[in-house]
Amino acid sequence: MVGNNVSHSKRRTKRTFDVNLFTKKFYYVEEDCWISLNISANGLRVINKVGLDAALKNAVAKGYCDWKNIRVIG
Repeated sequence: MVGNNVSHSKRRTKRTFDVNLFTKKFYYVEEDCWISLNISANGLRVINKVGLDAALKNAVAKGYCDWKNIRVIG
């Protein structure tokens, strides 16, 4: 998304709004392994609310991610 930085003197310069993504490790109980996900802050709230397994199944069903993109650690 693109917008403007607006200074005190109302001068406008272009800027971009980036997605709040970061890499996080989760323990996946159903598979008994650690996984690494690139996830947003809102995605973390969804996982805390419905659980990791339900959130992953919902994301795959909606096409947000694929099981191939989920990286298993160790």
